[in-house]
Amino acid sequence: MRPIQAPYPQTRHRRTRATPALRDLTQENRLSVKDLIWPVFVREGEGVEEPIASMPGVNRLSVDRVVKAAREAADLGIPAICVFPYTGMEARTEDCALAWSADNISNRAIRAIKAAVPEIAVMTDIALDPYNINGHDGFVVDGKILNDETVEALVKMALAQAEAGADILGPSDMMDGRIGAMRSALEAAGHQGVTILSYSAKYASAFYGPFRDAVGAAAALAGGDKKTYQMNPGNSDEALRLIERDLREGADMVMVKPGMPYLDICRRVKDNFGVPTYAYQVSGEYAMIRGASDNGWIDGEKAMLESLLAFKRAGCDGVLTYFAPQVARLLAD
Repeated sequence: MRPIQAPYPQTRHRRTRATPALRDLTQENRLSVKDLIWPVFVREGEGVEEPIASMPGVNRLSVDRVVKAAREAADLGIPAICVFPYTGMEARTEDCALAWSADNISNRAIRAIKAAVPEIAVMTDIALDPYNINGHDGFVVDGKILNDETVEALVKMALAQAEAGADILGPSDMMDGRIGAMRSALEAAGHQGVTILSYSAKYASAFYGPFRDAVGAAAALAGGDKKTYQMNPGNSDEALRLIERDLREGADMVMVKPGMPYLDICRRVKDNFGVPTYAYQVSGEYAMIRGASDNGWIDGEKAMLESLLAFKRAGCDGVLTYFAPQVARLLAD
């Protein structure tokens, strides 16, 4: 689009910025509570709200408290909550069998939320890292992450989560071929209505550190990295190839992760494919804003809202953000 305008002074761009009313009338993008997905961390126990040191204001919650959080989210108008499990080292194994157990902490949380707050959509995480003694998203043999064997395990996870009542499955593993395998298995098992929001462009990023603390994967990973399956931060065209592949295999929605450092990718995805496009404002992004705010270095509220509006401007239909309840309250004022 090439804008047509008269030369100055016939055109004065400041005219439409002169008053709040004019600024409202000419604003191109807006943030809504309906754009938000709230990620929460669930752990064993009862009545537990365990602070996460690297994510001030975020807690690991027992199932009963996750249900309470889901009710809070629904009352605020937040349409979806995303469940991530915290698993201690004592429960992690080489075979990751807990990942597809019907009674693991994630699946119990899904059932409890859907029983108590049926109107909220429950999203899940599909990857082996919360259950893997090695901290990786896939099986590790002789230092290599196995793709096809991992996909078989991820399909079992997907089916278990669908059986538990999950509305949206979030494969975050970045294994090749997993979307097609999951979609085929879901169709065959009668779960045709279950939605897949694929982490299609997930980068090997330094911004995940606090999250790995939150789910107990930091110690398990023990200084390793995920560069053989997560994307190179220097690549952009590759993201489009991965998005196209996942859509062809049956993904309903796609995600870019992390968020703010990759707004250019969000824009390219939306422009090229026109599909429901999401971003994850990851733990490191949250921690930077919250940390700077807590130290008085920035206005936390304004920075939070500005950062989320940037996702909308970049073409995102929604955002996973730990700020979701706070934002929802501000938008309701």
